[in-house]
Amino acid sequence: MINVEMLSTGDEVLHGQIVDTNAAWLADFLFTQGFPLTRRNTVGDNLDDLVAILRERSEHADVLIVNGGLGPTSDDLSALAAATAKGENLVLHEEWLTQMERFFSERGRIMAPSNRKQAEIPASAELVDNPVGTACGFAVELNRCLMFFTPGVPSEFKVMVEQQILPRLRKRYQLVEPPLCLRLTTFGRSESDLAQSLDPLELPPGVTMGYRSSMPIIELKLTGPASQREAMLALWPQVQRVAGESLIFEGTEGLPAQLARQLQERQLSLTLSEQFTAGLLALQLARAGAPLLASEVIPAQQETLAQTARWAQERRGSHFAGLALAVTGLEDDHLNFALATPQGTWALRAKFSTTRHSLQVRQEVCAMMALNMLRRWLNGKPLTSEHGWINIVETLDIPEQT
Repeated sequence: MINVEMLSTGDEVLHGQIVDTNAAWLADFLFTQGFPLTRRNTVGDNLDDLVAILRERSEHADVLIVNGGLGPTSDDLSALAAATAKGENLVLHEEWLTQMERFFSERGRIMAPSNRKQAEIPASAELVDNPVGTACGFAVELNRCLMFFTPGVPSEFKVMVEQQILPRLRKRYQLVEPPLCLRLTTFGRSESDLAQSLDPLELPPGVTMGYRSSMPIIELKLTGPASQREAMLALWPQVQRVAGESLIFEGTEGLPAQLARQLQERQLSLTLSEQFTAGLLALQLARAGAPLLASEVIPAQQETLAQTARWAQERRGSHFAGLALAVTGLEDDHLNFALATPQGTWALRAKFSTTRHSLQVRQEVCAMMALNMLRRWLNGKPLTSEHGWINIVETLDIPEQT
């Protein structure tokens, strides 16, 4: 198995001032391509530290993907660190300098002298093209390790990995068939509850059951070598049965995207009215391309369940929407949900059984409850189900009058 590692650079990453989304993306991307990461490290903008870790990992890794530190400023040290680790000088890559000058000229800008630094790479390095930015990537070999140096800008990094680095890996190493990973996402069950039912399952050799908890959801992953595909597919229905009514979607597409597709397929528009969730529903559904006809965020106010149901009905009628979904404000740890449809209006009143979670987490839980309510209606299921530490205390069903 190829030992593939990643090194993220930069003080802002090391100190948690920005989230390292590149590392998460790379780990998932390479996993699906059959080159799973075996280690991830982070180091700040210090030349000695960079040189030391490059030399250290060159003795252990077959491939090291270094991210960040290729910009024009004095704290961008990756190229100098690579040259120092190899005991050679930086040289100016004239062709890349010409490309950089063209990049700025085509945009009506003058290239600053500091940008010239981005065309300097170690003397023995191979240029790795960056088709969407000014920082050229490069590759060097140090001891047993092939190292790729990439810019930290996510849009540039992802293109380079997909178009430049992955083809080189496939050419250099025998193609490994990607492992199989079956995924489903649950809502309303605890990780310990799910594990208690899933741990007794007899897994085929090399197959693992994984849990990823990210409030308010828990993802279950059955992962194993491609050679165990048939055995894993035979086992998967047992995992689905354990998830039961808490299963909200399978795969990686996400619930908002699946709801958007179902609404579009059924030619249903949606109106939203939010209080406690403060526009979170609209944000998630709009990003997924859902057919939103109208959306409003209004101040919290006290409402009975019947008032919430009537509100949803009115919004559906006034906007000529196929569906209307409403979430009220929080009152004594209670809040209302309502979904108005052509067949009728359903509403439920819920109560938090614990207040130990932050406002953000509670808002995300309630947004997921509302999305799940919509999902269940679209799939012809009863709208109420178990929701972990949220209890349904009252329901209301108003048939559509003809």
